[in-house]
Amino acid sequence: MNELSQKSKTDKDAIIKRLRRIEGQVKGIQNMVNQDKYCVDILVQIAAIRSAIDKVGGIILENHIKGCVRNTIEKDNEEKNEKMIDELVTTITKFMK
Repeated sequence: MNELSQKSKTDKDAIIKRLRRIEGQVKGIQNMVNQDKYCVDILVQIAAIRSAIDKVGGIILENHIKGCVRNTIEKDNEEKNEKMIDELVTTITKFMK
């Protein structure tokens, strides 16, 4: 998570704020289940959480690409570049699942 420490404190704070909001949404769903709320309403909230967590993941992935990946590629070491690209492809594939 070194890329986040390289980003401004404002960017990092925005990510933490999003994660706290998601945490609140999860707790809200727990309450909805405990209160036997309508299943469709619960599913809508789950979809909102999915979308929010994907957005956070996208921001962190962007930071990784603009941080670690860029720094490695700028060093012009072909072997490290190839490893970094392989890692990036693997990371994106996992993120998309």
